[in-house]
Amino acid sequence: MKVLLAAVAAFALLSPQESKDFGKRPDWSVTLPDGKKASAADYDKKVVIVDFWATWCPPCRKEIPGFIKLQKEYGEKGLAIVGFSFDRDQAAHDKYVKEQGMNYLSIFAMNESGQAVIDSFQKLIGEIKGIPTRLVIDRKGQIVYKHVGCASPEDFEKIIKPLL
Repeated sequence: MKVLLAAVAAFALLSPQESKDFGKRPDWSVTLPDGKKASAADYDKKVVIVDFWATWCPPCRKEIPGFIKLQKEYGEKGLAIVGFSFDRDQAAHDKYVKEQGMNYLSIFAMNESGQAVIDSFQKLIGEIKGIPTRLVIDRKGQIVYKHVGCASPEDFEKIIKPLL
């Protein structure tokens, strides 16, 4: 069991990444718990970091403060961060988002509409085999970067600054 956990931890700390044009981001739409809608169109003409994550994922949790910082620092310049959570329990997801003071939208994705969004992204970028997985979408809606594993806010700053 220790060997398996070490292998999982080592995989999460590796930084497989790709910079290329994966195509235009999918046109997704979900209904949020409060009844409001969120969609890809809400982020037109913005640079978007899409974060596939979960509260039970230690590397994901480690990166949340960095994303909060990036959103605070670059939000007015056109950055938006959107999380899609792989949690199984919406209440646990919502509680974590509130406790962390996340200043960006995190969508509970393990329902029918959330799964449809994930499926639409996977058609463009390939299967999401591990979390955290992040995408960067430019102002034209093109997915230009994919990163699997841990990364620092500074790593993402290097990617987003030229796009802002």
